[in-house]
Formats: sequence, structure tokens, C-alpha cells
Amino acid sequence: MTETIMLAGLAVLTLAAIVFLVVKSAAHGRALDELGARQLESAEQRHRAMLLDLHDGLVKQGDRLTTALTDNSERQRNSTAEELKATRDTLHALQLALSENLGQSREAMLVKLTETTQSLTAKIDERLEQISGKVNERLDEGFKKTNETFTNVMTRLATIDEAQKKIESLTGSVVSLQELLGDKRARGAFGEVQLEAIVRNALPETAFEFQYTFKRGVRADCVLKLPPPTGLIAIDSKFPLENFERMFAEGAERITSAAFKLDVRKHIDDISNKYIIPGETNDGAIMFLPAEAVFAEVHARHRDLVDYAQKKCVWITSPTTLMAVLTTAQSVIRSVETRAQIHIIKDELHKLGADFGRFQSRMDNLARHIEQAKSDVDEVHVSSRKITERFARIERVELDAPEQPKLRAVDSSAEQ
Repeated sequence: MTETIMLAGLAVLTLAAIVFLVVKSAAHGRALDELGARQLESAEQRHRAMLLDLHDGLVKQGDRLTTALTDNSERQRNSTAEELKATRDTLHALQLALSENLGQSREAMLVKLTETTQSLTAKIDERLEQISGKVNERLDEGFKKTNETFTNVMTRLATIDEAQKKIESLTGSVVSLQELLGDKRARGAFGEVQLEAIVRNALPETAFEFQYTFKRGVRADCVLKLPPPTGLIAIDSKFPLENFERMFAEGAERITSAAFKLDVRKHIDDISNKYIIPGETNDGAIMFLPAEAVFAEVHARHRDLVDYAQKKCVWITSPTTLMAVLTTAQSVIRSVETRAQIHIIKDELHKLGADFGRFQSRMDNLARHIEQAKSDVDEVHVSSRKITERFARIERVELDAPEQPKLRAVDSSAEQ
């Protein structure tokens, strides 16, 4: 019983101790809970205070950044506007200077072009006047010489007509001619002297040569040196007059005209064979009869001899007709000289044409330079207009205030 009581009391004490411990533990737990709650609340307050300080700092920093950005934007805008204004003024001044320079260059080029054109026109007019004066002088001289030649030819033809009218009287003078030309050497010398006198009076020294020797060794009494394609023409003055004299003799010495014709034919053949040289002379030669009576006899009564001479390319002449032939040769020489002067005129005109060609080329080059300068000015105006429009667009741009998306994000995170 006592043990039971003791056990009961021990149990009670144990239970009491347990209750105490439980109560003590509960109290201690509540104290711990209160302490943890207080610490948690204190930590939350400190964290919230830190967040509030951070928020205030960020807000202040954002305000400072906004202010700084605004100031910088304003300064940048003012600086850009000043630079743009200075650049615009510079470009405007450059444009004015360029326009002025281009205007001065254009005026200078126009003045120079006008002076060059006037100078060249004056030179061309002077050159044309000189050429025209030379041409007129040459033409007047040519016309004068042609008229003189025509007058001489007409005079010679009139002389020939008079000679034809006087054939009978000249025929009556054959006796005196026979006495003068009785000797063969004297007759030859007389023919050469008469031929030389006629040729020297009609032609210049450069157009003839006496006692000319050909390449084959044959010597001609006289050679006419005419311009191409005529070339060299030989003249022979040795004519056989024996049978001609015997035709008019009295008594037994008188013969028929057959022997005379035979002599003439032989003489024509000799002239054709000796003095017509292919490649060296003309295709014709001249047989000079120093007596008009012999020439008249041949042409009046022996036309077959004239035809035969023409077939052999031998021209029968007398002093009068030879003068007409030489006058024609003189006209040919003068015509060639006139053509030579015309060639000089053509050369001068060709040179003048070349000068005109160079003038046209230089005018074209100058026109191209003027067009290029105009094109460059237009391009400069286009570039200036584009730059001005670009400056205007830059001036019209409004700089917005910077947004703060990150700050709002920090605020929302802080509030959480």
C-alpha cells in the first residue's frame, strides 16, 4: 500500500514534472516564436528601409540623369544649331563666291572668245583680201596676156591673109630668091638665121634651144621645149631648093614638078625619121621653109604633099605661119604658168581651209568647256540645295526626353 502510494505519488510527481516541462516548453516555444516574429519584423523593417533608401537614391539619380540629359541635349542642340548656321553661312558664301567666280570666268571666256574671234576674223579677212588681190592681179594679168596673144594671133592671121593675097607677087620674086640662095651653104645659113630671129622674138629663152643634140646623136636646127604633154618639138630649116629653082628656069634646065615633089617627100621622110623619137620628142616635127614662095607653091599646087606631111606628122611652115605656131606655143606656156599660179592659189586656199578647220575645232573645244562648266555649276547648285534641305530637316527635328523603363522596373521589384 505504501509502495502503491509511493508509486502513485511518484507517478503524480512524474506527471507534474511532465506537465511542468510541457508548460515550460510551451512557454519557451511561445517565447521563441515571439522572438522569431520580432526578429523577422525587424528584418523586414530594415529591408524595407533599405529598399526605400535605394528607391529614393535611384529616383534622385534618375532626376539627376534626366537633368543632365536635358542640359546635354540642350547644349548639343544649341551647338548643332550654331554649327549648322555656320556651315550654312559658309556654304552660302562659298556658293556666292563660286557663282561670282563662274560669272567672272564666263565673262573672261566670252571676252577672250570675242577677242579671238575678232582677231581671227580680221586675219582671215586680211588673208582673203590678200589672196583676192593676188587672184585678181593674176587673172587681170592672164586676161591681158590672153588678149594680147589673141590680138597677135589675129594680126598674124591677117598677115597670113595678106601673104596669101600676095602669092603672085612673091612668085615673081623667085629670081631674086634664086640669086640670094644660089649657094647651098648660104641657103642653109639664111634659113637658120631667119629661124633663130623668128623664134627668139616669139618665145622666152627657156622655151627653145638651137643645135640641140638628141640621145641618138642626131642634131636639130632648133628644138621647142614646151610643157607636158607636148614636150620637145624639132624644127628643121634645111630645105632643098635646087629642083624648085629648076622648075622656073628657062630653056633646057627647066623640069617638071615631079622632081620637086620627090625632093619634098624625101625631106619629109628624113624629118619624120630623124626628129620624131618615141619617148623623147613629141609625135610631130616642123619643116621650116624660109621662103613664102616655096610655101605658097606647095600649098597652092601640091596639096598631096601637104597631106603626106600630115600623115608623117610633119608640119610645113613658112616664116609667117611659123610665127603663128610659135604664138600658139607662147599661149600654151602662159597657160601652164597661169595653171601653176592657180595651183599656188589652191594651196593658199587649202591652208586657209586648214586654218578654218583648226578654228572650228578650237571653237568646239571651247563650247565643250563652257558646257562642262555649266554642268558643273548645275551639279554644285543641286548639291547645295540638297545640303540646305538636309540642314532644314535637321533643324526641324525635336529631341524627346529620355524614358525610364528600367527605373519603373526597379520600383516594381522594390515594392514586391
